[in-house]
Amino acid sequence: MLAGYGERSPEQVPEDIDSMELAWLLHQLDQRYGRALDSDDALLARMGTVTGVVEVLAELGAVRLEGEPAHD
Repeated sequence: MLAGYGERSPEQVPEDIDSMELAWLLHQLDQRYGRALDSDDALLARMGTVTGVVEVLAELGAVRLEGEPAHD
């Protein structure tokens, strides 16, 4: 999804996420899935990298990590 910010390939997305990319990503999640993230400063601080975003979203049940079973 972050590759859409700046029209780049997934390989071009760096691990570190700046504040504008994070704001854009959170907006896209809300628009695409109709689910706004209730995020506090501590949660946002953990989302400074692609890995951090994936981990936080997985904890919130918003994404599945690779190899993790789907919850039906």
